[in-house]
Amino acid sequence: MTEPSSPTPPDAPEAAARIFGDRLDLAVRYAGWLADAGVVRGLIGPREVDRLWDRHILNSAVIGEVIDDGARVVDIGSGAGLPGIPLAIARPDLRVQLVEPLLRRATFLSEVVEDLGLDSVEVHRGRAEEKSIVTAVGGADVVTSRAVAPVGRLMGWSLPLARKGGFVRALKGSSVAEEFQRDAVEIRKAGGSEGRVLTVGDGVLDQPTFVAEVERLR
Repeated sequence: MTEPSSPTPPDAPEAAARIFGDRLDLAVRYAGWLADAGVVRGLIGPREVDRLWDRHILNSAVIGEVIDDGARVVDIGSGAGLPGIPLAIARPDLRVQLVEPLLRRATFLSEVVEDLGLDSVEVHRGRAEEKSIVTAVGGADVVTSRAVAPVGRLMGWSLPLARKGGFVRALKGSSVAEEFQRDAVEIRKAGGSEGRVLTVGDGVLDQPTFVAEVERLR
């Protein structure tokens, strides 16, 4: 196992303590993984190290504000573990399943999960649309992701993994409302409700995070 050593990640901001509480040490260790092995293996750009907390870790963790207690959450295209790992650290009551098709990324995720002792987290290698993945993680309460695809395509991959009445709640940019208008037909064909935009992290982050929410209707 490769353990984080250098470069040193930036100090955790005050908001991190508010979000992670007594599990802040795990978040700091995860930041170390991203700053070291994450950069070396090409999962995080070197220029991102100085903004790991605000742009990546805290930005991901605050999605927990719109997830019910004890939910099962599937994070598709998890990459370096965003948003799934920060979410799992901040919300140990959740069962989080990380789905990642690339071997080197899935290996990284497995190493991080083991090192942090995140017993509530599973790593599944594969694509969201593959039958084996649907069988393994389908029926989730919430399906999430971060910067994976435009809303229409994303819902086509994500909604089949949610239970009926479950939700896709994906981290998106500020243009998400325009994406909902553009991709409305695709979302309906995938069995989703009319989308709405949520914001999380208000009063905690300098800039709140936008969440694209769609309910699975069929």
